[in-house]
Amino acid sequence: MSSPKDLLADAARLLPDLVSLRRTLHAAPEVGLQLPRTQATVLEALAGLGLEVSTGPVGSATTGVVAVLRGGAAPSGGSATGRPTVLLRGDMDALPVVETNDLPYASTNGAMHACGHDLHVAGLVGAARLLAARRDEIAGDVVLMFQPGEEGFGGAKIMIDEGVLAASGALPVAAYGVHVAPGPRGVFSTRPGPLMAGSNQLHITVNGAGGHGSRPYVALDPVPALAEVVTALHTMVTRRFDVHDPVVLSVTQLSAGEALNVIPPSATLGATVRTLSAASVEKLRVETVRVAQGIAAAHGCTAEVSFEVQYPVTVNDAGAAATALEVVDGLLGEGRGTEMPVPLMGSEDFSFVLERVPGAFLFLGASPDGVDPATAAWNHSPLVLFDDAVLGDQAAALAAMALHHLAAS
Repeated sequence: MSSPKDLLADAARLLPDLVSLRRTLHAAPEVGLQLPRTQATVLEALAGLGLEVSTGPVGSATTGVVAVLRGGAAPSGGSATGRPTVLLRGDMDALPVVETNDLPYASTNGAMHACGHDLHVAGLVGAARLLAARRDEIAGDVVLMFQPGEEGFGGAKIMIDEGVLAASGALPVAAYGVHVAPGPRGVFSTRPGPLMAGSNQLHITVNGAGGHGSRPYVALDPVPALAEVVTALHTMVTRRFDVHDPVVLSVTQLSAGEALNVIPPSATLGATVRTLSAASVEKLRVETVRVAQGIAAAHGCTAEVSFEVQYPVTVNDAGAAATALEVVDGLLGEGRGTEMPVPLMGSEDFSFVLERVPGAFLFLGASPDGVDPATAAWNHSPLVLFDDAVLGDQAAALAAMALHHLAAS
């Protein structure tokens, strides 16, 4: 079996190509589920590796890429049946953010890889190359999942529905993904259990009766009612939910009328709601209705409430999280894998994979030299910066996690 030293040496040799791939992707980002240029770039990068490559069924809703690497070693005991599979995932889509960084490879098309998915793609390509070179050591199969539409489009769920978890012919025994973020460069972090929050969408419409802005007493003005709903929702979260099972609710959209001198017949709000448990979701379904309808009724209005679950909580398997940190420390050195004390309240659609497969999602610190991680622009900012020098370690870590599960005995 390849030693960690050999794996890292090969990753170092790949690094210039991976950096070039990342910068090519960064300069031409695409948003959503349809990423034809990105897909073509990935297919070119995987060419010649001897993988079983699929771009999904006819009429697929995504331009995802699924590549299966068949290991050349027999499973433990010499049986050719019951071959285990490990899934490795990298998301490919960008955000509708105008980049303001002064980089020679900065995007100029109005979109931006402001969440580092360009690094995720390049890192997964690197893992594919490292594993392909070690095919004879692999007693099983590896599914490489290049996924569009993570940023709010549920691309992972679509690819699951289209069969990515059955791509090798067997449900994976483990699944891993890595996400870059501002932090000490080259340090991986994760935790057992809930890692990232579930994402939910709340929409409330208060219905009244419109009228002239000079005669509010003969109308039923929904605007002040909605204003009270906004403040009451934030108070409700702090008074109705356990601080040890946190909920984060942020009203981010308000809309009411168009003419300055007209009281509109209705007013609406939109909010993002982050949760860490199914119990909180069910309680929110009740409490948001109670608050909105109660305040609306006090103003003589009515309220319509829609609460939609977008992404579930990202929950790491405890054993897989421990394995990931052990593999990272064994590969890169003690202290390069750290356990996070608390979950993050951001959301991630790799959660759909982890609902079906035991696995773990990890963060990788990627702040460049001269950038303080404590004050650095965060993911989704037009100013966020990631150091692609981490790509070798990212590729090696992903490959090592697959090898850990599939190494020939």
